[in-house]
Amino acid sequence: MSDSYVIVGDGIAGASAAETLRQEAPDADITVVTDEGETLYNRILIKEYAKGKLPEAPISIHDESWYDDHDVDLRLDTLVVDIDVENDAIRTHDGETLAYDTLLLAIGGTPQQLPVENADADGVHHFWTFQDARRIKESVEDADRGVVVGAGLLGIDFAAICGAQDVEAKYLMRGDCWWRYALSEEGAEVMHEAMRERGVDPVFGSGVDHFEVDDDGHVEAAVDPNGDRYECDFAGVAIGLDFNVEIVEETPIETDEGVVVDEYMRTNVDNVFAAGDVTQFHDVILGERAQNGAWGSAKEQGTIAARNMIEHGSERFEWVSSYSITHFDFPFLSFGHPTLGDDSVEATTAEGEWRRVALKDGRVVGGVLIGDLTPQSAFKRLMREQRDVGDQRERLMKPGFAVDDLAPATEQQRRN
Repeated sequence: MSDSYVIVGDGIAGASAAETLRQEAPDADITVVTDEGETLYNRILIKEYAKGKLPEAPISIHDESWYDDHDVDLRLDTLVVDIDVENDAIRTHDGETLAYDTLLLAIGGTPQQLPVENADADGVHHFWTFQDARRIKESVEDADRGVVVGAGLLGIDFAAICGAQDVEAKYLMRGDCWWRYALSEEGAEVMHEAMRERGVDPVFGSGVDHFEVDDDGHVEAAVDPNGDRYECDFAGVAIGLDFNVEIVEETPIETDEGVVVDEYMRTNVDNVFAAGDVTQFHDVILGERAQNGAWGSAKEQGTIAARNMIEHGSERFEWVSSYSITHFDFPFLSFGHPTLGDDSVEATTAEGEWRRVALKDGRVVGGVLIGDLTPQSAFKRLMREQRDVGDQRERLMKPGFAVDDLAPATEQQRRN
């Protein structure tokens, strides 16, 4: 009798798991359940679609025929309402029970809502799915003035969309710079200036106290906590994700900010695994629990989870993630965990070039590169090697930095 695998979620984590299971367990029964109404698409490219830079066609990755061709039972528009780990089964909103030998939770997250008046008004958008992108594109094309809320990696997509669609926008930020947990004011100013060049004006020490709406319920202004009023007919909100852990809260599966897994993507329940954004995984490089929403990380987690579902836990997830922003005339890349660590070093290495490296106990744990990405391989290598560079931190700022620029590792460092 063949093993049965159920995957909840058809994002890149769930899809890569399905691909790997089919490749390495050709006789297995594989079911993929998703509450979305369409098959796997490229979540990275949907922002380019919303900007008006791409048609829909290149964004799809798997059409429905892929699942038929690979003998994967796909359930679209299907919401999982209960997980019964004692009887190895899930239940769906339409009353169906699906049994499994092994379960993978790739259930992702949902954009957080601003807890303010009229946050659900027409013209106020959140950005996560392809359907969100379609609504955003339609709305922003008819807009004259916009407001963006959320000074992070998702919020800047809204700023770029407004800029690409010639919508004058105010980017309301609570702090004194964009992505203040990873960048200093000096580094962030490179990003601020790029926004201004596209008609998006950063407003610091701001935020949203409430939205005002017209008689038809459409947003017409954002009012910040200082009382300043910003007229808009389009608003983009990107303040983070609420991870979709509701369906496991009444089960023995451990959760914290997400579903807790070890380095093998195993939960505390033997035949239940998790992958992707929702996981709080044991990061073997960092030495502690971490979360990461990067596409490459989610894809690798799905692959590793699938292999361990088959082999019962033999391959570790050991990955240095990266996230690129391609909206501007210069490259931007973050890697690892740039918001963590107990120390950092930063420098402007040339005109329009800036970098910051985060350290923990003298070891590189993440960073940000603007304008010059050539050191990324060296920094990622140092992360993987967990090499102590605390006494050579200034060398990390050398233009064209390479690992060979450091003094040789000691014998103890090599053993570590």
